[in-house]
Amino acid sequence: MSLPKDFLWGFATAAYQIEGSADVDGRGPSIWDTFCAIPGKIADGSSGAVACDSYKRTKEDIDLLKSLGAKAYRFSLSWSRLIPLGGRNDPINQKGIDHYVKFVDDLLEAGITPFITLFHWDLPDGLDKRYGGFLNKEEFSADFENYARLAFKSIPKCKHWITFNEPWCSSILGYNSGYFAPGHTSDRSKSAVGDSAREPWTVGHNILIAHGKAVKAYREEFKPTQGGEIGITLNGDACLPWDPEDPEDVEACDRKIEFAISWFADPIYFGHYPESMRKQLGDRLPTFTPEEVALVKGSNDFYGMNHYTANYIKHKTGTPPDDDFLGNLETLFYSKSGECIGPETQSFWLRPHAQGFRDLLNWLSKRYGYPKIYVTENGTSLKGENDMSLEQIVEDDFRVKYFNDYVNAMAKASAEDGVNVQGYLAWSLMDNFEWAEGYETRFGVTYVDYVNDQKRYPKKSAKSMKPLFDSLIKKE
Repeated sequence: MSLPKDFLWGFATAAYQIEGSADVDGRGPSIWDTFCAIPGKIADGSSGAVACDSYKRTKEDIDLLKSLGAKAYRFSLSWSRLIPLGGRNDPINQKGIDHYVKFVDDLLEAGITPFITLFHWDLPDGLDKRYGGFLNKEEFSADFENYARLAFKSIPKCKHWITFNEPWCSSILGYNSGYFAPGHTSDRSKSAVGDSAREPWTVGHNILIAHGKAVKAYREEFKPTQGGEIGITLNGDACLPWDPEDPEDVEACDRKIEFAISWFADPIYFGHYPESMRKQLGDRLPTFTPEEVALVKGSNDFYGMNHYTANYIKHKTGTPPDDDFLGNLETLFYSKSGECIGPETQSFWLRPHAQGFRDLLNWLSKRYGYPKIYVTENGTSLKGENDMSLEQIVEDDFRVKYFNDYVNAMAKASAEDGVNVQGYLAWSLMDNFEWAEGYETRFGVTYVDYVNDQKRYPKKSAKSMKPLFDSLIKKE
């Protein structure tokens, strides 16, 4: 059981979750700055205004990565640091560009390979206010392409680019449930705007077009001289039938993955949406023009995989409501026979089930022709961690076991199943602003003392990663 000898492992973060310095050096506001200011949207009433103060602590973060033996680091750019108002005709902010150029130089000097995510949910607020952000296909895709081109041109030393992180979350959580910025939903008790039945599918489509345009620009204008690679990162859970004897539950498992992952992956690999989605959503699911098919199909040099958890899946009968985004099914933590999928964590949606990771790696590989896969996020929160003492927090045996089980499941998929997995980036390098959950939930392998000078304390899980990968990566 082993991983390829040039396997890249390390950690991942996102700009809004760690950087802070929200109004420093010319950064403009993002939709998350605006969303966090609305009372009741964030569990503890907090925001990413300070977060882990990483914008001012890049040396500290790189020293931490080095001390843990990390080979790679995935982070995202703040679009509104580079172009404060976001648009293709708006002024660029050289200070923001210089910050990331130096950060990449410093990472490379430390022997750490940078993976840059262009978009991790923090759309410049100016674009949302100007034309509705994601909802305007022509404007949004043109502005994203312009931003992407600026990043490629400014940071030629980065060889691994991710266009969008988890477009499912931007679409469903941002435009169906309203749980994430900008908070659109049909539920008028939560938002004055939104159409949960239509907007998420429009947003998903427009993100795919923007992704395609950025990839085309990279391949035509930058890849020939820079020699890098580009892809998208998609999130999805493993699925087990609630009743393995019921063919409808078995079928519903595939449908759940199709509604979560294949919604974006099928257009990229096959040029069209999954049949299960077209059947349920009808004309609410946009159609691709021939030009859009040509743009999107084949626009992945690798598959970026974010994965955390698993569910039992039970099919539903009858016509689903218009705001259904799962595929007319239920997601459960207990099977028909009463088996539990995994232990509780601090996150209501997350239960560890490592075999599901191997199963999903296989599912994706078979469906999409065994592409190169980078696991761009994988990790867990820990029940009650935020209420523990520092001494208890750094002894995070639960997280150590999670990583051990999941990384070994991935190694088995690589060695025994022929899955072409080439990298693994654990979520997350440090505790951070956990979106709508604020700072109550911790996912870091490093404890961050938000109250007393942001000091970082590596947990047991941080120190366990290097020996884990050393034991699995093939020697020369």
